[in-house]
Amino acid sequence: MAELDTSGGGKKGKKVRSKKANTKVDLTAMVDLAFLLITFFMLTTSLSKPIAMDIAKPDKDDKSQEKNELRASETMTILLGKNNKVAWYMGEAGKSTPNVEGFSDIRKSILDNKKKVSETTGGRQIIMVIKPTSGATYKNFVDIMDELAITKITTAPAIDDENITDAEKDFMKGAGIL
Repeated sequence: MAELDTSGGGKKGKKVRSKKANTKVDLTAMVDLAFLLITFFMLTTSLSKPIAMDIAKPDKDDKSQEKNELRASETMTILLGKNNKVAWYMGEAGKSTPNVEGFSDIRKSILDNKKKVSETTGGRQIIMVIKPTSGATYKNFVDIMDELAITKITTAPAIDDENITDAEKDFMKGAGIL
């Protein structure tokens, strides 16, 4: 900005520039405020806690004769195959015809079977047995566990990846998902 020099000294007509002072901003207060805010939000928020689902897996070292017998009418077995396909059946392997579905359809089947078991047994819960095969991926396993959580299956699902029967293997080979 130009100012008019009204003092008598100096050359006529020449503009005099004022000296600009270097501005210095003290950021100490702002840094203190930032750290106060950070510590406030760190101390007042709660971190999300991991949610774990209970599963039942057969004990390899258990030699006792005491085993839990499952009622075939209350048991739904889900076989995880390749290409994001699942095969499921109610009851015993070899006596029931498995159905092959994708993950988009399995929720309806779980809910229907849960309702049938509850109605026929007087309110008992359905028992889920999950059998991942060599063609299944970890994502498939997580997806089926999510489906069980969404459908509110309260009994812990039994995970059995070692005892896949020959009848189950034959069906899955025939369906092209093993």
